[in-house]
Parts: sequence; C-alpha cells; structure tokens
Amino acid sequence: MILLVFGLVHFYLWKRLGHDTLRPGWPRRVGTVVALVLTVLAPTTLIGVRAGYVKWLAWPGYLWIAVMFYLLIALLVLEIPRLVVRLLWVDRVRTGKGHEAAETRSAAADGESPRPEAVPVATGAPTATTAHDAEPGTKTKDAEAGTKTKTANASSVTDKTEATSNTEAPSDGTTGIDRRLVLARGAAIFAGLTAASVTGYGVRTATSAPRIDRMQIPIPKLPRSMDGTRLAVVSDIHLGPLTGIGHAQRITRVINSVGADLVCVVGDLVDGSVAELGRLAEPLRGIESRRGAYFVTGNHEYYSGYQEWVEEVAELGMRPLRNERVEIDGLDLAGVNDLGGEEHGDPADFAKALGDRDTARPVVLMAHQPLAAKDAAPYGVDLQLSGHTHGGQMAPFNLLVKLQQPVVSGFGRVDGVPVYVTNGAGFWGPPVRVGAPPQVTVVELRVA
Repeated sequence: MILLVFGLVHFYLWKRLGHDTLRPGWPRRVGTVVALVLTVLAPTTLIGVRAGYVKWLAWPGYLWIAVMFYLLIALLVLEIPRLVVRLLWVDRVRTGKGHEAAETRSAAADGESPRPEAVPVATGAPTATTAHDAEPGTKTKDAEAGTKTKTANASSVTDKTEATSNTEAPSDGTTGIDRRLVLARGAAIFAGLTAASVTGYGVRTATSAPRIDRMQIPIPKLPRSMDGTRLAVVSDIHLGPLTGIGHAQRITRVINSVGADLVCVVGDLVDGSVAELGRLAEPLRGIESRRGAYFVTGNHEYYSGYQEWVEEVAELGMRPLRNERVEIDGLDLAGVNDLGGEEHGDPADFAKALGDRDTARPVVLMAHQPLAAKDAAPYGVDLQLSGHTHGGQMAPFNLLVKLQQPVVSGFGRVDGVPVYVTNGAGFWGPPVRVGAPPQVTVVELRVA
C-alpha cells in the first residue's frame, strides 16, 4: 500500500515537474532518474528508520516526505487555474480561426471573388501586349510602365504580407507549444518555492520549544479544596533519531515553568528502544510538580518495547498508570493503556480502571487516543486528557485525522465525555509542524 501510494504521487510529480517542463533529451532523463531515486527514498525512510536501520536517511528522507506533501498540494491547487488558462487559450485560437472562416463565407455570399494572391514579377521580364494596342512606338513604353507598376504593387503587397506574418501567430501550433511550456515551468517554480518555504517554516516550528496554552475546565463534582488545580498536559514527545537530548531538555523547562500541581504525560514518549534512547529521556527526570507526574502508554511505546519503557519511565520519576487510578485529595486520576496495546497483549481495560470507583468523586482519565472516550463514556468520566493526533501536525493533514479521531485539537465532547486533546510537544516522521505548533497545555480544574 505504501509503495503504491508513493509510486502514484511521484509519477504525478515527475509528470508535472519533469516531463512537462523539460524538452526531450538528457535533462528529462536526469529528471526521470531523480524521480525514481526519490520514489524509493520515501518508503525506505518510513520503513527502514522505524525498523532501526538506515538511520542516516532520517533527515533527508523525512524532509523530502514533507516537501513532497506540499509539492503535491500546491500542484493540485494549480490544476484549476492551469486548466482555465489552457481552455481560454484554446477558445481564443478557435475564435480567431472561426472569424477568418466567417469572413471568407461572407465574401462568397456577396458574389465577391477571393482576393488574388500577389505574384512577384521579375524586373527584367518581358510583358505580353495585345494586338489592338497603340502604335509600335508607344507599346514598349506602356509595357515598361505597366511592368514597373505591377512590380511596385507586388512589392507593396509582399511587404504587407511580411509585416502581417510578423504580428500574427503561425498556424503550425509552435506558439501554443511554447505557451504550454512556459505555463508548466511557471507552475513548477511556484509549487517548488511554496513547498520549500512551507517546509522551512514547519521545521523551525517543530524544533522550537513548545508553547504554553491555558484552559479552564469546570468539573461539577470537584471538591472546593481542588478548585484551581493545574494539570500540565503533554503528549507525543517522540524522542527519536531526529530529536537529540535538547528536545527533552526544552520540554522539561517548559513544564517546570508553569508550576503545575500534576503532570500528565499521555503517551508516545519514544520512537525507539531504551538502549537507543534512554540517554535522550534522561532530562525528563527533572520534571517538577506538587502532586506528582503520571504516564500512560501510547501506540508508539508498543513499537519500541513498552515493557522496558514502563520500567524506565518509573525510574525517571513518573508513575505509570496501567489500567488503574489514584486518589488525590478527593479527585480520581485514572489511566488506561493505549487502544493499540491489544495487538501486543496489553489492552486497555476501562472496567479495571473505572469500574469500582466511588462515583461521588470526579474522575479525570488519561488516555492516549481521543477515540477512547467512546469506551469511557459508560463510566461517567468527568474529563479525558488525550494526545495522539498532533493537532494534524502538517495542515491540511488535520482534515484526514478528523476521519479517524473525534477530536483533533482542543476541547470537544465525545458521547457526552468532555475531552481535551493537546497538539503534543514533539513530532513524528517529518520534523515539520504547520498549523499545529508544539504545545504543553495547562488545564485548570474549576468548581462548576
């Protein structure tokens, strides 16, 4: 499936950026080779880097995927004006030919004969005279005068014909081909500059420190002693081959700057094994909070050796909530394993985490995917904290995420359950964020 999708996308890009913009010859052949190399690069990066191989391809491979994505979007958007321009040009050519044909038909209807084409006459050529012409002495003079007149007229007509041919488009279609080439190259240049600019902006955004968003959420059963409790919600840190140790250091500084009562890390902490990334996670040991830091698994933990990471997270000072809950001054904080854990023998168990609790107390549920709210709804959850979506990460990809998750970013309700979804503090795949900046959210619980 991946190979098919990438193959079709790269064929389209080659058609618009190579075939349509380059004349036959070695430039087009070089463009074809480049297109084939990039076609192989994209899936090789996605599959190979994730499997722990060819990590040196991570930066060029993932950056090309981002550029490819925005090239595709830009070219698809340009298809509409491209089609309009071509239709207008064809209509203009047809209108011009139809006008000439109409003049010819009109002249024929009026009984006029077509204008004879001017035939150049050589200056020294003899001319014929009729038998009833004037005296022999005058015939030569008249013939010579007629010859000069015809030659002058022919020269004048020839000059007019040449002048007209310099202003009118030739009928062999050469100008049309040149126009199409110019149009294709202009579209390619515009798409290339757009894709490069958007990708550059996205890289800068993705690799910068997360911004802090704040939101107040009323909880009807919240004890007054817990009114104003601040939860620092962070997800999708995605420590991996492109992040480095500075990534965790930046996130830790941002979390500590808000003075949170509770820190909730809602999954997708890593993209690799403890052996590979343990040192990159070390700065998270410095996370500070008044009432503790908690963690639930995301789907990427199950690709990275979740059992080892659960132990490593505990070692770093965060308590994993594995289908369980803790009571914090009249508030229940619960956590369930990611929905993807079922494929790895570690499923989410909502009944275990929520089934036997005192319903007079409010409960905040940590669940990696917003979709989990559908399973949590029967248990009367007061608030669910989630991540997973990255806010779409690269707009307009957020429109596709909406097809799979009920809430993409921010606050929403799923089957009556209030759900807050944070954009995440890291990135997955391309180190690019467009329209969904990295985020640490401070959720302030208030008495309703």
